Amino acid sequence: MKKNMWAILILIGLVAYGVYDYITASAKETKKEQASVASVTEPPNENIPIGVKKGQRAPDFTLNDLNGNPIQLSDYRGKMVLLNFWASWCPPCRAEMPHMQEFYEDYKKDTVVLGVNMTSIEHRAEDIKPFTEEFGLTFPNVLDIEGDVMEEYVVIAYPTTYVIDEQGVIREIYPGAINYDIMKKTREAF
Repeated sequence: MKKNMWAILILIGLVAYGVYDYITASAKETKKEQASVASVTEPPNENIPIGVKKGQRAPDFTLNDLNGNPIQLSDYRGKMVLLNFWASWCPPCRAEMPHMQEFYEDYKKDTVVLGVNMTSIEHRAEDIKPFTEEFGLTFPNVLDIEGDVMEEYVVIAYPTTYVIDEQGVIREIYPGAINYDIMKKTREAF
């Protein structure tokens, strides 16, 4: 059983590295795209293509929160957003959540943590609410019941966090768990 767990952890690490390598390899291409579409007469984010790479405008979506209320990503324009994809059974997600909550409490005036539960890959949907209660999560969390948003954002490592600036542009992507210090340094980089 321990051998299986080690094999799974190694596999997760390899997948996370593959995603990281793919994302960083396209960074130069994304910067060129940004430079070519910039315009002085129109708002800068309107000319940036929509996509899930750094430098692209984050695709908008609407999902319901745990109480059934619709939440739209674009509702948070004007604030930095940490868009965090998680599942209740995921050990790295569990390790990351206290950091997400602390960061949200410290910076909620101008920063939003928006949790996206990958409901389509949960073992049991009944585990979601106890998970948020266990960690005392007060930031908004929405349910991706069909997995459409997870698919659109190409989430293959759990958790994955997209850092989106005030204009809706993706500035950083973290496949795998991150901690408070990484979140704070990323915020300060803006």
